[in-house]
Amino acid sequence: MTQFRQDETPQPKSFARTLALKRFVARAVLIAEQVLPCALVPASIALLFLSAAWLGLFRIAPLWLHAVLLLGFLVAFIASLIPLTRLRLPGNVDADRMLEERNDLPHQAIRVQDDMPATGGAFGEALWREHQTRMARTIRALDTGLPRPDIARHDPFALRALPVLIACVAFAYSYSNRAGLLSDVFHLPQAASEVADIRVDAWVTPPAYTGRAPVFLTGRQGVASPSDETAAITIPQFSDLTVRVTGAGTEETVRYAEDGAAEPIIIPTAGEKHDEKTASAEPAVQKAPDNAVRNHAYKIVKGGELSVGDQRWTFKITPDSVPQIAFDGLPKPTPNASLDIAFLATDDYGIAQAWAEIKPLDEPVKDARPLYPLPEYRLDLPRRNAREAKGTTSRNLSEHPLAGKRVRVTLVARDAAGQEGRSVPQDMILPARQFFNPLAGSVAEQRQVFALNANDLLRAIDLNDAITSFAEETIPNLTHFLLLKSARSRMALAHNEDMLRDAAKHLWEIALGIEDGDLSLADRRLRDAQQALSDALERNAPDEEIAKLMKELREAMQEYMQALAKEAAKNPRLAANPDQNNVLRPQDLEKMMNQIENLARSGARDQARQMLSELQRLMNNLQANRGQQQMGEQNNAMREQMDKLGQLMQEQQRLMDETFKLDQAQRDRMQRGDPLQGEDNELYGQEMPQDPGQRGDEDGEPNPLDDMTAEQLKDALKQLKQQQDALGKQLSELRKGLESLGIKPGKGFGDAKREMEGASGSLGKGQGEPAVGSQGRALQALREGAQDMMNQMQAQGQGPGQGIPQYGQNGRDPLGRRQQNAGPDFGDQVKVPDEIDTQRAREILDEIRRRLGNTLSPEAERQYLERLLDMR
Repeated sequence: MTQFRQDETPQPKSFARTLALKRFVARAVLIAEQVLPCALVPASIALLFLSAAWLGLFRIAPLWLHAVLLLGFLVAFIASLIPLTRLRLPGNVDADRMLEERNDLPHQAIRVQDDMPATGGAFGEALWREHQTRMARTIRALDTGLPRPDIARHDPFALRALPVLIACVAFAYSYSNRAGLLSDVFHLPQAASEVADIRVDAWVTPPAYTGRAPVFLTGRQGVASPSDETAAITIPQFSDLTVRVTGAGTEETVRYAEDGAAEPIIIPTAGEKHDEKTASAEPAVQKAPDNAVRNHAYKIVKGGELSVGDQRWTFKITPDSVPQIAFDGLPKPTPNASLDIAFLATDDYGIAQAWAEIKPLDEPVKDARPLYPLPEYRLDLPRRNAREAKGTTSRNLSEHPLAGKRVRVTLVARDAAGQEGRSVPQDMILPARQFFNPLAGSVAEQRQVFALNANDLLRAIDLNDAITSFAEETIPNLTHFLLLKSARSRMALAHNEDMLRDAAKHLWEIALGIEDGDLSLADRRLRDAQQALSDALERNAPDEEIAKLMKELREAMQEYMQALAKEAAKNPRLAANPDQNNVLRPQDLEKMMNQIENLARSGARDQARQMLSELQRLMNNLQANRGQQQMGEQNNAMREQMDKLGQLMQEQQRLMDETFKLDQAQRDRMQRGDPLQGEDNELYGQEMPQDPGQRGDEDGEPNPLDDMTAEQLKDALKQLKQQQDALGKQLSELRKGLESLGIKPGKGFGDAKREMEGASGSLGKGQGEPAVGSQGRALQALREGAQDMMNQMQAQGQGPGQGIPQYGQNGRDPLGRRQQNAGPDFGDQVKVPDEIDTQRAREILDEIRRRLGNTLSPEAERQYLERLLDMR
């Protein structure tokens, strides 16, 4: 057997440190393998102790049980620590053995570093050092690995998982509703009679129109300090707060302290009356019955703090702003006495309703008794609860007794919270139906007299007697006479407001019948059907009701069109006008009503209401044609003057084009070496740039002007002077005609007259270029004068929107078709879509010619513009 002895020669420091570190880690692993099996029982007892605290066992347990449980857990935990006292600390030998075994080191590679052979000799020592060196190389790659306590051998049934699972469940239960806390262990339990088994659930529901989700408060703590606004719960104004308290025990008091309030508000349970006088008083302590559920509801208007027992939440309010609404232009009457109101409205969450408030400006007579309330004018919103709304609404209020009176119109917008915003009021005369039959107008006046003040009934009866006194002269129709007598009897026998309203309605129907016969009654039925359908779409009526109202609308529309056809047959002027059939066709109306019905059935109620509004405006424009025929000779004279002005502008345009062509032909002569003589050389200059091009017109055909000499072209320009003088005379006659109709010619006509005289002088000298410039300026001045004339005609009730029908914007009806017989084209209207490309090209050519007529344009620019016109 070989003898070994301890080597007194020290090992290298780096190797010694590495070996010491690995031995230290190995000893720690050996200690952990001994401690972990012994720690199973103490850890399980600690987890069971935490579970009991989180489940609220220490909170609800009586004093004696609280003490027993606490003492039991303490004794059990101390007893489970006894096996740890019997642990043996491992030494270096144990560490070396563990490292050699786990790393499969042969020949005791670690322990051999501390040994030496017992025998000496140089060869033996060298051999032994070589052996140590080889073993040292394997030590540097040693791995201690993780502890292997083999817990499954000590706990074969895996009971160690139960305390962990119970602790996880208890922790989740505790922090969901704060059922129990670890601090309950160190607090004395309450008496059994005061222990409350109560669950508190609190949440905030924002208003539906905000589109915000509810905020659940239970489980989240609010702001502890009111000054900490960054952690406050932000909610919309007018949110509903709900606190539900469930269980038995001392009833929790729910308080809400608004910012700036002296005392908090005690929120009562649902069904309990809230007394403001005792709101801040401390309530008596009451005990809730077993399994009782108490709901506390409160609408939050201002920010503040909610407290339920020891729980608190602080709220920050996002205010709900008041909606804004304004007129988009002045309210305008239509030819059929409807009132068009364009509006703009905005709100942060959406506009629920909008209407126009109409009140009389004149002070009512003392003790007056009006039979009808103020007129209602609901604005049609493009979309329900739209944040921004822009639209135009048309309503016929001519049947209301206030029609024809001075009124003040104020727009009002209301949001879903009930807040109202008002516009700046506008004063106007409420549009009234114009009666061209004097008898119909007098009957309508009778009705208006006592409808505005029932105390004036006797005066209305006197007016009726005055009309019927000379019936053979004033009432040629016997039926009308009998109807007036029956109306007089109704007024005389009326003894309450309902009978008076019935008499007023009867008088209005008599007036409409005298004026238009069945047409007015059909018009009224059509407007009632449209209004009923609009109201049904507004309130989201069922499909059955919508279908019924659509049927009534179709019948009323058919009846109205038949009455309109009969009226046209009786009116020679209307029947002789074939263009009226192009304004509106029955199939177009049927198409629109089909679209309204389809949109309503598909759920697009907002789009259906918008199209119904377009249908109402379309019918208003259709009725304007009848009003135009009844305007008399005054309107015909106006139209005649407008036609003359349109023809004058067309002739001026044609003359300018012809002058421009002759002027360009003169330039071509100069380029080919045939310049004009005398003063023309000074006009056109001595040097002209050469730009070769093709001769001929735009289609490639020979141009007759190319064969004319310079003198012939000059004579042709002089001949145009007579045409220009004739246009000047026509303009003077037009100005006189307008003055006779009460229209004052504007500055534009005066400027046009001066420019025409200047063009005539240039043409007399054979100078085309200055003549073209003067003609262009004259044409522009004529357009300005035409616009001024139209404005004056409109102010007199003869222009667009009055005597001359306008079908929607830019002379087009809501169906997108071009207006018929709308007067001459002054060049300021948008043309129909199928002509827009041609019109754009024409505008470009006009602009090029205008620039060519400018004598101050550079020569390079003139050459470029001429090449664009293919004239060089």
